[in-house]
Amino acid sequence: MELEKLKHIIAGVMGMNPEEITKETRFVEDLGADSLNVYEIIMNIESEFDIELCMDHVEKINTVEEALALIEGTV
Repeated sequence: MELEKLKHIIAGVMGMNPEEITKETRFVEDLGADSLNVYEIIMNIESEFDIELCMDHVEKINTVEEALALIEGTV
């Protein structure tokens, strides 16, 4: 459930199909996300899941799977 929500958030920000996103997808290398895209994704995650993410942890996220683990650890 969380993975599907996360994929839709990322797809919305990056203007792509959520089906193209996998757990192994890397934000910068695969999606071409810049710091503004990443910030927007984080803000949408916090809003959608009603959580607050620690920026120290967010800065270490490279893949969708790492973002999902952070969300699941916070929810």
